[in-house]
Amino acid sequence: MNTVALIDDIAIEQGSDNPYADLGRPDADEMRVKAELAHQIAQMIKSRRLTQQRAAELLGMPQPKLSEMLRGKFRGISQAKMKECLV
Repeated sequence: MNTVALIDDIAIEQGSDNPYADLGRPDADEMRVKAELAHQIAQMIKSRRLTQQRAAELLGMPQPKLSEMLRGKFRGISQAKMKECLV
């Protein structure tokens, strides 16, 4: 990251295209992919006007797990399962 500006003695830095890498996460690339997949799943659910309950039924997962995934808590869900949801 590069320092872009100094405002009131606070350095403002330009972030990368991966916020997980900016935070120093060792699994940054995997987390970024999962975040993009979760976004695509959310868009699919929205475009089809599905409730979370109905979407969870169609995707074969419990509604609370779907809700967590859509809120960015996708550690317990594999990329393969997320890709399967898009199919």
